Amino acid sequence: MPQYLPPLDDRPIYRWGALIIVTVVAILWELAVRTHVVSGMFLPAPSQILRELVLGLWGGTLLDSLRATTLRVASGLLIGGLAGAVCGLLMGASRRLSRLLNPLVAGVHPIPKLSLLPLFMVFFGLGETPKVIVVSSAAFFPMLLSTMAGVRHIASVHFDAARTYGASRRQLIRHVVIPGSVPMMLSGLRLAANIAFLSAIAVEMVAAKNGLGAEVWLAWQVLRLEELFATLVVIAAVGVTVNVMLRGLSRRVAPWLTAREVTI
Repeated sequence: MPQYLPPLDDRPIYRWGALIIVTVVAILWELAVRTHVVSGMFLPAPSQILRELVLGLWGGTLLDSLRATTLRVASGLLIGGLAGAVCGLLMGASRRLSRLLNPLVAGVHPIPKLSLLPLFMVFFGLGETPKVIVVSSAAFFPMLLSTMAGVRHIASVHFDAARTYGASRRQLIRHVVIPGSVPMMLSGLRLAANIAFLSAIAVEMVAAKNGLGAEVWLAWQVLRLEELFATLVVIAAVGVTVNVMLRGLSRRVAPWLTAREVTI
């Protein structure tokens, strides 16, 4: 009888492997700077970066920038992600609507959303609105396409069974379409969150006075590389945190997804 082994990412070596790698790289990096193998002027030591990180989060502008970026990402993801999910459900359930809107989606989706910022600034002014709209548009299309694909991949037998029991169109959407599209919708949510975060950073580098992107741009302009690296560490930490939270959400909303993971 074959012996059960836990999934790869649940084994201790895989859970702590990334942390071990980062620690080893940081130690070698610190030694290289302290022994002058690498110039600390162009590549600050991890200890300098950590010091700048603590100062920035404790009493500097880094914490305020983190709040500003988080607010933009959350607002854009809520607006764009929700709109994308609703449109994806409707387009996936209605072939007529899909044929009507597919050319529009195919035409607008490839346009870099950052290039639309000047246009949004003309219509909505120089405040937060155009920045949030850019982030929302970046989150909209991954949710739309993933949700629509999730609806399209629902087996027809589920619709036939529901109709056999007299389900109405509204009941089909509520009890078949929405639950059946949850796996792809959650994948789209993770993708939308990452793209929204990247878009927010890009927007802040171009047209914002606060935010993590603005911190990166200002640090580069004044050549404060330890501050630049500290901001990049915060950006990476936010990305990891968001993905862990969304993975936890997937396990709660769709626990069958983890049960279907291939194990060896």
